[in-house]
Amino acid sequence: MKTYYVNDTEQKSGDHEVHTDECPYFKSIASKTFLGIFSNCKDAVSQSKKIYPNSDGCAYCCRECHKR
Repeated sequence: MKTYYVNDTEQKSGDHEVHTDECPYFKSIASKTFLGIFSNCKDAVSQSKKIYPNSDGCAYCCRECHKR
């Protein structure tokens, strides 16, 4: 199980990236929303889409959920 957050600042693509608290970029995210503790990134991205419909997984910590 991992702890997931979504970056409140959208990327240039318009997506809000979902990260684990173990991501190398996690500490550099100025504003983030706690999503919960999940066994996989798909559930975390699904939860994030309730807040930000254009959510995507981070290419580093949620590679299997990163689409762009």
